[in-house]
Amino acid sequence: MRSLALGRNPALALPDEIGDLGELIALYLDEMQLASVPEWIGRLAQLRVLDLGHNALASLPAGIERLRALEILYLSDNRFAELPTQVRRLRALTYLGATDNRIAELPEWIGELDALTELRLYRNRLTALPAAIGALGRLRELYLRGNRISALPEAVGDLQDLRHLELRDNALTAVPAALGRLQRLRILDLRQNRLTALPDALGDLPALEKLDLRWNGFVDPPPFAQRLRARDCVVLI
Repeated sequence: MRSLALGRNPALALPDEIGDLGELIALYLDEMQLASVPEWIGRLAQLRVLDLGHNALASLPAGIERLRALEILYLSDNRFAELPTQVRRLRALTYLGATDNRIAELPEWIGELDALTELRLYRNRLTALPAAIGALGRLRELYLRGNRISALPEAVGDLQDLRHLELRDNALTAVPAALGRLQRLRILDLRQNRLTALPDALGDLPALEKLDLRWNGFVDPPPFAQRLRARDCVVLI
């Protein structure tokens, strides 16, 4: 057996025998009202996809860190107040979804997950990002909507492969000029913040296709908006 989907069965008890399925690649345990994850999860050494979304989890078992082949991890809609430390060892992760939790701070070790291409943390309680975020050199998509972020570190400009940056519904009053270094950025969503001005460097982003500035404090478009529109970039204010 390579894939096992048990999700949406809240009355189902998870048998220990699942831990003996050594060839299992994908395991779906979403929407089961789980308050804990069985220790046998750590025996599934070949697992690449693990879906624990939409449960009642506040922690993970130590065995999770043995899943060194894991590439996709869903933790969304649980009760995590922080990213579980076990995730730090999952260096093969390319996708991490931890939306709709209670995470107030990202650890510095987030930068060690250097295989990540997509990180989803929207609707948490973040107020800032660590400088270590800039170490995620393969990151293409970063979703941070619905947090309480008031400032961005200069290190965001080091995300040279970033294509989509979503910062809607935060508390930003400014963004760093370092965003102008994101040469592959296509979509920049800054809706519903507290912005009244932006660095001119954003007007030189060569791949930008959409800049969304709605529901901020702009009286007039930023001076560089004309440059972006001249090359068919959509600018919404």
